[in-house]
Amino acid sequence: MRISSLLQCVSVQGQRCNRVTYTKRRICVLKESTVDISCTYVGYYSTTSSFWFRSDRLTPEDLTTDPGYAGRVKYPDKERWRYTGHSSLRITDLREEDSAEYRFTFKTDNFDWGHSFPGTTLSVTGLQVKVTPAAEGQKTLTCITTCTLTDNPTYIWYRNRQPIKEDSSPMYSISSEDADSYFCAVKGHLSSPAVYKPKNTSVSVSPSGEIVEGSSVTLTCSSDANPPVQSYTWWYKKNGGDYQSMTGPQHVFNQIQSSDTGEYYCESQNEMGTDRSRTINMDVKCE
Repeated sequence: MRISSLLQCVSVQGQRCNRVTYTKRRICVLKESTVDISCTYVGYYSTTSSFWFRSDRLTPEDLTTDPGYAGRVKYPDKERWRYTGHSSLRITDLREEDSAEYRFTFKTDNFDWGHSFPGTTLSVTGLQVKVTPAAEGQKTLTCITTCTLTDNPTYIWYRNRQPIKEDSSPMYSISSEDADSYFCAVKGHLSSPAVYKPKNTSVSVSPSGEIVEGSSVTLTCSSDANPPVQSYTWWYKKNGGDYQSMTGPQHVFNQIQSSDTGEYYCESQNEMGTDRSRTINMDVKCE
């Protein structure tokens, strides 16, 4: 295994160096997965204690006793550490809040390994699908993370929950007119939330019931979409006239008039497409 980490060396009373060498300086993994962080160390006196800790704690605390890691931390083969000089920390069911720098420390009969030396920085990431316009009539879906995954991942793309592509590339192209639902996953691990055009677009009227001239009335357009709705457009036709439009998720009539009687519907749009509500007929009664 290639050692690409930082090595720290401290000599004691003219003896050879005590040292810790981390296998990797940085690790990026998916949440809900498992990670092993390891190092080799040499202590030229009998080791009396050893443990892993987070560098952002006020005082070094053995992770096996940290309530935030209860049931998720193990020290594989700890009973062999003092003989092999190899130590490892295993964290399961990773959470994004586990992102931190992890350090190893040990004590001997007359030596305490410094707590300030750099260790291994762990970054825990989720998956998201980013939608961007591409060539005319095309969109590119990209499976993104907040850091570069340490192991070379294989990405799997799903359309309407069915696998359609398995590749080392995190990108997938679709037609701009495609109305299907898509999500990505890393093979053997986490999947992203699905992306899809707006659906179940609806109009609500508040207050409900009879609408009387001079009252305040609010029309609200709502929709289920991922990515979130970028824009709402209202279309309305008053008293048999031509359709007109206005924008925004709500339209407020501070003092509604009988001339506002007519047909109303809304459209919701995101990067994946457009959806429209049913048409409502709003009848404003004279006082």
